[in-house]
Amino acid sequence: MAGRTPYGNPVPVSDLATKILDPVLRKRAGISIGLVQSWEEIAGPRLASHSRPEKIQWPRRMHEDDPFEPAVLVIACEGVAALHLQHETGEIINRVNAFLGFNAISRIRILQKPVTPDRGKQKPSLRPLTTAEKARLAGTVSLIEDDGLRATLEKLGTTILGERKPKTP
Repeated sequence: MAGRTPYGNPVPVSDLATKILDPVLRKRAGISIGLVQSWEEIAGPRLASHSRPEKIQWPRRMHEDDPFEPAVLVIACEGVAALHLQHETGEIINRVNAFLGFNAISRIRILQKPVTPDRGKQKPSLRPLTTAEKARLAGTVSLIEDDGLRATLEKLGTTILGERKPKTP
């Protein structure tokens, strides 16, 4: 609960964020936050884990009296799911149009790129330092007056020495 209405009732943060983000997404990508939030129900959990709607590209209208033309939905998709998404294009178009309430989308363009957040490489496990290494490290940083800097450098030294293989006598 983040904000309060004029009557004192709490309002969820997600509602406040939606009010802020929805106009920005509509202007920049032509897409509503509701479509992004409901993507798992629209595409299904199997495809939603490897794809997300990027933007809706509306055709340019030269004059106000030009007839309405449906848009193209650009979907970012990982290579793993691109073929599945391509096979289910018709069904997804129908579901998106049903979600939006009118015949807004006529085609889907698949943009292959990473969708899931990069977990990065795992931190290597550090070996425990020998007493000789600990003593040498403590002696090296002992002349530093600032306690915070000394502790940080000692931690850095522990990490560097812990990644190396121990020296064999």
